[in-house]
Amino acid sequence: MAQGRFITLEGGEGAGKSTQATRLCASLSERGIETLATREPGGSPAAEAIRTLLVCESEGGRWDPVGETLLQFAARADHLRRTILPALERGVWIVCDRFADSTRAYQGAGLGVPQDEIEALYHMVMGDFAPDLTLILDLAVEIGLARANERDAGRSAHYERLPRAFHENVRASFLSIAAHEPARCVVLDASADADSLHEAMIGAVNERLGLQGDG
Repeated sequence: MAQGRFITLEGGEGAGKSTQATRLCASLSERGIETLATREPGGSPAAEAIRTLLVCESEGGRWDPVGETLLQFAARADHLRRTILPALERGVWIVCDRFADSTRAYQGAGLGVPQDEIEALYHMVMGDFAPDLTLILDLAVEIGLARANERDAGRSAHYERLPRAFHENVRASFLSIAAHEPARCVVLDASADADSLHEAMIGAVNERLGLQGDG
């Protein structure tokens, strides 16, 4: 049985990752590929429980940056062991809404956790494992925040309330990751309409992972 493929979608607030992840899974399924949609933090029962901890207020406020980072990797460890690796071994293609690059960008570049400490946790939890393809949905900060605020009207949105400099640092981090790992990462213009962005994603999957057809 052929090994599955692991595709991650990354980007800042309001980039449309969740919608595009759903559409990508549907397109792959239509082509006869067994596909699994998942997310981070989350994707397994224990990881979803940690997700609940991450979005809850702790005593005295939100988790500090180090606490957030540790919780992210605790969730990732369970997600990898219980969901991702078994599915890949069965030949399933996985589309994941956020993965380790979000920790590098949000907790690292955004909140100031040293990148070498994040990388040490990465290798402790995942060794040499990495996505086969990462699609980075890039969007100007002001557009992304406007979209996110409209989407989340009336709901608590911790990251959206942080200063603009935080979001600029997150965006710059994603672009830096893509520049340093061009074999894994493709940057896509998330300001495009949803259909055009989906077509660009399908094109990237076809080219990078050797699929045929338009999807």
